[in-house]
Amino acid sequence: MSDVTVGRIIHETCNVIWESLHNEHMPFPSEEQVDHIAAEFYRKWRFPNCVGSIDGKHIRIKCPKQSGSMYYNYKKYFSIVLQGVVAADYRFICIDVGAYGKQSDSGIFGYSNLAKQLERGALKVNCETELPGTELRVPYVLVGDEGYPLKTFSMRPYPQRRLGPEEEIFNKRLAHARQVVECAFGIVSNKWRILLKALEVTPERAEQIVKCICLLHNIVLDKEGMTDLRPTTVEPSNPHLNRFATRGENRSTARAYDVRDTFKRYFVNNP
Repeated sequence: MSDVTVGRIIHETCNVIWESLHNEHMPFPSEEQVDHIAAEFYRKWRFPNCVGSIDGKHIRIKCPKQSGSMYYNYKKYFSIVLQGVVAADYRFICIDVGAYGKQSDSGIFGYSNLAKQLERGALKVNCETELPGTELRVPYVLVGDEGYPLKTFSMRPYPQRRLGPEEEIFNKRLAHARQVVECAFGIVSNKWRILLKALEVTPERAEQIVKCICLLHNIVLDKEGMTDLRPTTVEPSNPHLNRFATRGENRSTARAYDVRDTFKRYFVNNP
């Protein structure tokens, strides 16, 4: 069977899997489902009002024809970017695949469909609710690392240079909740080991393959649970599935700082 035929079969199969199953196994959450996601994050990871842990990975691909440096990333290889928002049970809530590896981390998120949806209030991030056992009201938020901006809907750690005891408490609680997305990426790369080498396809087909893998990950969890999957983190030295660099821009509003400070006070008083 020729390479062209194999490539066409992979393309058609990935399309069928995605179109047939993503509405069942990776639907965008309803308002009731968002509330459930937040409740589970609080129960399992001790971070209230959290509707997802977010991170991004560079997926290695072969050098695309006539692409110049568009896909050439800061790690000095060619890649597309997978951004994922993960629930407390390691399932992908939503993904954004296909950004050029060359783009800065803040640019990748800022120009993504996910960021645009969040700015419009997706995942109920415009709805403020009380933190458990208090009258403190904050929005639903995502938790990310330093590569993500501080927004009212996106919490990142306090900078290391300005850490006091209370800021350390917040950072530890955020890191605890954020590890769920690292575990999800680790599970994916260990189970679908095609991601441990460069994808020998066009960027468009690499995008299809990555989307399909994330969907299959959810299907396995829906059908089998965590029985055969051990949560693990991706080794930072893995050259084929690298994290974003932690150097994102942070043009934050006063309200975003206030939201983070409110979470900090809550964690200090509720260890």
